[in-house]
Amino acid sequence: MPYIQKMFREDWDYAIKLVQEMLPDVTEYPGDWNYLFSRLIWDEFSRDPSYKAANNLLGMLEAVKQEFYRRKVVPYEEKKMKENGDLPL
Repeated sequence: MPYIQKMFREDWDYAIKLVQEMLPDVTEYPGDWNYLFSRLIWDEFSRDPSYKAANNLLGMLEAVKQEFYRRKVVPYEEKKMKENGDLPL
């Protein structure tokens, strides 16, 4: 989960802001985003190429995916369903 203590967020937020200024729009250049995330994950795995590291990285990626879906995608889809109507059942 991304809910780290506030005292640790300031340093990360600064780094994130720098990266965001460099990254193009994900809808236009998804490969750039893929490259960024792939390099971070692959470089981390290269530091400790083990089952434990792979398992931890895969678990973290899955948790990121699920949290994004739960917190961002579901509310967006519910809004659009209200605006445009639900599927006929």
